[in-house]
Amino acid sequence: MLAKRIIPCLDIKDGQTVKGINFVGLRNVGDPVELGRKYADEGADELVYLDISATFEGRKTFVELVSRIAREIDIPFTVGGGISTADDAGALLLAGADKVTVNSAAVRNPALIDEIAGRYGSQFIVVAIDARMNDSGRWVVTTHGGRTPTEKELFSWAREAQERGAGEILFTSMNHDGTKNGYPCDTFAELADLLSIPVIASGGAGTIDHIADVLTQGRADAALAASIFHYGEIPIPVLKKALDERGIPVRI
Repeated sequence: MLAKRIIPCLDIKDGQTVKGINFVGLRNVGDPVELGRKYADEGADELVYLDISATFEGRKTFVELVSRIAREIDIPFTVGGGISTADDAGALLLAGADKVTVNSAAVRNPALIDEIAGRYGSQFIVVAIDARMNDSGRWVVTTHGGRTPTEKELFSWAREAQERGAGEILFTSMNHDGTKNGYPCDTFAELADLLSIPVIASGGAGTIDHIADVLTQGRADAALAASIFHYGEIPIPVLKKALDERGIPVRI
């Protein structure tokens, strides 16, 4: 069985790692390269860096940062935020990123997935999906940090993304994100049944049990988290040791 992956996520604004809720109340939590190196040393399997700077100057700063990360960190890393063309993706891959992730731009223009996968390969593209369950039990795909509902539905959009060339799906339940109350494991299990590509679980991690549950009951291939790592609530070595003791395959 393939090892399950643990992936810290770092939001980047103006070259620094920040943390807030839905990008509000941001505070600096450290240098992205130093923090990434720390997580790599602790046993993180991959890293995700998301550029939340909207300006062109922010984009330039981010590309320079990606080059520095590639020089100094020896585990795979994915970058995203503001990627709206295959050329945007190409600039980040050329700077040294292992993968790119697209979200809102792919919802607006699904052909973007085909373009990036066609030019660089499916292994380079992760499609992130933020969805919220509505009152009728339908998982509605959203944009803008979960605030803007779309016409798309989680399962059909995930299947379409796979068919268009996505190499992985990163799903965040906006009902659970930030609650630290755990993941919707049944939904992740349904995605695992539907798709043949890996699924990364995001949003809701508050305890080791939550992560263990989504990797077993939810059959997710990886768990992504931010706050629990940034604030030292669950150190990566402690998490991995606990998962290993439960018989969950992880790279120690």
